[in-house]
Amino acid sequence: MKNYDIIIIGGGPAGLAAAISAYDNGSRDILILEREPVLGGILNQCIHNGFGLTRFKESLTGPEYAYRFVEEVRSRGIEYMCDTTVLEVSTDKQVTAINSTKGVFSLSAKAIILAMGCRERSRGALNIAGARPAGIYSAGTAQKYVNILGQMPGKRVVILGSGDIGLIMARRMTLEGAKVLAVCEIMPHSSGLKRNIVQCLDDYGIPLYLSHTIVKIEGKDRVSGVYIAQVDEKRRPIEGTEKYFECDTVLFSVGLIPENELSKGAGVSLSPATKGPIVYDDRETSVSGIFACGNVLHVHDLVDFVSEEAEIAGVSASNYAMGKGADRRVVSTTCGNNVSYVLPQMLDTNASGMVKLYFRVNKVLPNPTIRLTSNGEDIVVKKKKIAVPGEMESIVLTPAKLQSISGDVVVSVEE
Repeated sequence: MKNYDIIIIGGGPAGLAAAISAYDNGSRDILILEREPVLGGILNQCIHNGFGLTRFKESLTGPEYAYRFVEEVRSRGIEYMCDTTVLEVSTDKQVTAINSTKGVFSLSAKAIILAMGCRERSRGALNIAGARPAGIYSAGTAQKYVNILGQMPGKRVVILGSGDIGLIMARRMTLEGAKVLAVCEIMPHSSGLKRNIVQCLDDYGIPLYLSHTIVKIEGKDRVSGVYIAQVDEKRRPIEGTEKYFECDTVLFSVGLIPENELSKGAGVSLSPATKGPIVYDDRETSVSGIFACGNVLHVHDLVDFVSEEAEIAGVSASNYAMGKGADRRVVSTTCGNNVSYVLPQMLDTNASGMVKLYFRVNKVLPNPTIRLTSNGEDIVVKKKKIAVPGEMESIVLTPAKLQSISGDVVVSVEE
């Protein structure tokens, strides 16, 4: 069994950034395991631009953004294995994997970084009435067909869900000659970025039906049409509001779920809010020496933030592998008014650097006040023009602010 200082599971944007930062922090014995034939993860099929605006101050396509990190990994001589699927991660940091050349093999590490990304919620989770004809895809699957395989899923399309992948595929299908009849969203607000609503729907005249859902799919061998209906405040269809669209394709963009089967097997505690691991601010999970970053931890809006978070995990895993531990003074972070989750869930108030708290609101809030409190006293108060569930919010805590914290931190957003 070969031993490494750090094993990184996943060669997407999170895994690549974590490997680079761990190397630059002094670790040299690093291995990246990636199940796809090439590094880059989901970015390889995201051929639209808009990546890197925060990090590089320029608009890149997904493959261009990934290429910059892949080149950094190669220039440092960091070892990686593609076409390799990890089967199991144990609590004592043993990794079991399989590929076509080695068969099943085992590795061990001083530290492990989980960077497996996320998967799409499927039709089966939605309980939509109707048969199971051809022509029903997740938006990500349709994206792979069009951008990687050069195949069109259909010509007349209805999209359920207004997540960013669904919005981007509405534009992509239109550009490839398909007719996107409607985008339906069960919530009263979009779950995607505002810029994607403007650039992908408004610019192409594609209608967005908020507070609507698909109630029935028709078709035997192939989808022939769908019924959509308006929903009430409890998200139940309202009788008499049905509309029918004749179509041959239905795309689902109904949320992403962090890919945490390996995390569960390793005994990592998961958050019911994020569906990802519960972590400290250095991104260490409940299992000592196992770290998490990227969409396996919580679903991000922008890949720039994925890279930023992965660098934290990379440095922390490197320090752990080199035995550079620190005494923590830990407080918890909890959700206050109008907040659906806060990450990290545990703060080390002895941290020597800046700590960024990420959180999401659970409804659209114009002119909100963001408030961080500890033991009833304000730590940070920040005002915004608008806060929406589709865009992640963040607040930076300085070491001085951290030292002033005397109890658990409550994050609330007030109207």
